[in-house]
Amino acid sequence: MLIDTQKWQEIFSTLGRHKLRTALTAFGVFWGIFMLTVLLGAGKSLEEGVTSSFRMIPNSVWMWPQGKTQVAYRGMPVGRQISLDSDDIQAIRDNIPNVDKIYPENSVGVWNGVPVYTIYKDQNGAFAVKGTHAGMENMHMQKVTQGRYINLIDEKRRRKVAVIGQRIKELLFEPGQSPIGETITIAGISFQVVGVYKSSSTENVNVTQEEIVYIPNDTLRQAFNQKGWISSFGVIPKQGVHAVVVENEIRDFLYQRKRISPDDKGILGSFNLQTEFEKVYGLFYGIQVFSWIVAIGTIMAGAIGVGNIMLIAVKERTREIGLRKALGATPFSIVAMIVQESVLITAFAGYLGLVAGVLILEAVNHVIAGAGGRIGMFGYSDIDFATALSALAVLVISGLLASLLPAAKAASVNPIVALQDE
Repeated sequence: MLIDTQKWQEIFSTLGRHKLRTALTAFGVFWGIFMLTVLLGAGKSLEEGVTSSFRMIPNSVWMWPQGKTQVAYRGMPVGRQISLDSDDIQAIRDNIPNVDKIYPENSVGVWNGVPVYTIYKDQNGAFAVKGTHAGMENMHMQKVTQGRYINLIDEKRRRKVAVIGQRIKELLFEPGQSPIGETITIAGISFQVVGVYKSSSTENVNVTQEEIVYIPNDTLRQAFNQKGWISSFGVIPKQGVHAVVVENEIRDFLYQRKRISPDDKGILGSFNLQTEFEKVYGLFYGIQVFSWIVAIGTIMAGAIGVGNIMLIAVKERTREIGLRKALGATPFSIVAMIVQESVLITAFAGYLGLVAGVLILEAVNHVIAGAGGRIGMFGYSDIDFATALSALAVLVISGLLASLLPAAKAASVNPIVALQDE
């Protein structure tokens, strides 16, 4: 298929006669695509930064007893303090088939308690202590940076080992000193440090979360005289089971087991990570929709500008169009000429806007990479291939829409009247 170079030369010549007008018109389309690219990229960056921590966490639920009963039920009085113990945890394992794993936890100095006095040589501090289990680092939003995490042998033998936060390491140990293998004293009890972790949560809570000492849960219960109860527990559902289903099954089971009235709300507290994760993704879906609405509105404003300019161009070229029709030009050829000019402006300006937006995002990614992959709540940003195709489709449609009215007006020009036009 041969390209009609003469026709394209004529189009470029026509646009070139009004450089400023063409440039200003094209800028509206350029700015719309540029905004679309940057807004989507910024939304993706925020999504990446916020959800990078969530991706490490399995779909899970945390539950704990809270408050006293407010309703008498099955012969039990009002005002009972509900507590959990190891038998309750085992009963959940035995009676809730949708539970894959369950992790009981105890703590000291976490729930409005007094932090525990901790000593290393001549350094000291007061820190919270939490029990944990092998494989729970993701559920605690932690990344081990030195040594290792608590393992099954630690749990089975109730070893006095500890994983400390980065902040604790900075407070108790000298700069550059490795705490691995060193002994710290927690409330007069010696523990060997086997690992150091950093929080993978959002930046504003990192310091607090890195001031917690984690030890095997059964070790904590024995060392701190908590063998009679469980403070809380985390649950991971079986594959394919929504965390809300397991949460409701456990709550119903414990209400029956502890003789709590179904009308007595708030006795068991819970935090469903899967539900929170879905809320976060719903928020970012809304941000994407908002970005498209704003950007498409700007693009359409640019397209309207293109249409107005093309109407002016048709008015200025009335005699030329009339002469073309008098010499045998068909209405289709006149329409094609106007459409090509309009699409050329929108496509070229839009392409430049897309390229400029991508360059900005790449520059931001370079800065984020230098900061370790995240700045505050923002991570890497990118525009996927499907989005680029969508933007291209918006461009083409905008160009076509912008040209419809001018093309129709040009095609309806009466050659006799046009030749008499001044």
